[in-house]
Amino acid sequence: MIEFDPTTLQNPRALRSAFGSFMTGVTVVTSHDDAGNPLGFTANSFTSVSLDPPLVLVCLANTSSNYETFAKTSKFAINILSEAQIEVSNTFARPVEDRFAMVEWQPGPHGSPILDDVSAWFDCAMHKTVDAGDHLILIGEVKAFNQDIAPGLGYARGAYVTPAAEAKALSKRSDTVVSALIARDGKVLLQDDGGGHLTIPKTDDVSGGANAALANLISVSGVTAEPGFIYSVFQDEARKHQHISFLCQADEGEPANGVFTEITESTLMDVADPAICTMLERFAAESHMGNFGVYYGNEVSGEVKPLTAGS
Repeated sequence: MIEFDPTTLQNPRALRSAFGSFMTGVTVVTSHDDAGNPLGFTANSFTSVSLDPPLVLVCLANTSSNYETFAKTSKFAINILSEAQIEVSNTFARPVEDRFAMVEWQPGPHGSPILDDVSAWFDCAMHKTVDAGDHLILIGEVKAFNQDIAPGLGYARGAYVTPAAEAKALSKRSDTVVSALIARDGKVLLQDDGGGHLTIPKTDDVSGGANAALANLISVSGVTAEPGFIYSVFQDEARKHQHISFLCQADEGEPANGVFTEITESTLMDVADPAICTMLERFAAESHMGNFGVYYGNEVSGEVKPLTAGS
């Protein structure tokens, strides 16, 4: 039986989270203003529409500073970013004064800016614009396109997904620990670390690569969970290994090993590993906000990069 609480429709954060469960690619949409200056924005609301004629669409928020230009432009390009272009995505998602000064680009065959090293690009003539709630839908007719073998950058549940890069990195290192931050309804699956303290599922057997290590952790936990995206990457200098943690979403069901636990101050006091403790503390804060980042650094200090794909 399908369960539905009508009150959730009044909760924008819950709706945004549900929308975010659909993994998308990440694009940068580009054009020129009336003075001929290049401009663009990051968007993950992109899809193909038709092969004959060749049509694609992307959505632009009504509140975007680019709205007026794109609403009346006669042409635009969609650049599908590769896994190596997270910083390009962030550049075009933030209020940067001159975004194009920070990237390599050139005019496409139909005139709109095409970024270097993307997975694919589509140079389009404006076919139609459609007002749709708080967004404007831009439908473009593809006039020229190209693709590369570079894997595309993914986006889901508030964070970037780079499965090809992750798997390649793991397969080349033997000094790697993989852990799974398995979450459900804001709680995290915690297990006994063998010494009377709590920890998250983890393994140092990465001989089969990232996918195999993560899949095995999920299988042993006894819960049904979707393999997730990288949530934390840090060099544990004290233990001489690299630690990579994936954030995964679990379905209903009791785990075979461990308990789904709310992250509270008392819970954190039972976690012996300071790095895991800090990761759980961050998860509790980000889960409350409904948006996540990726931590890069070591077990003591590092940087959390906020991961947003906006306009």
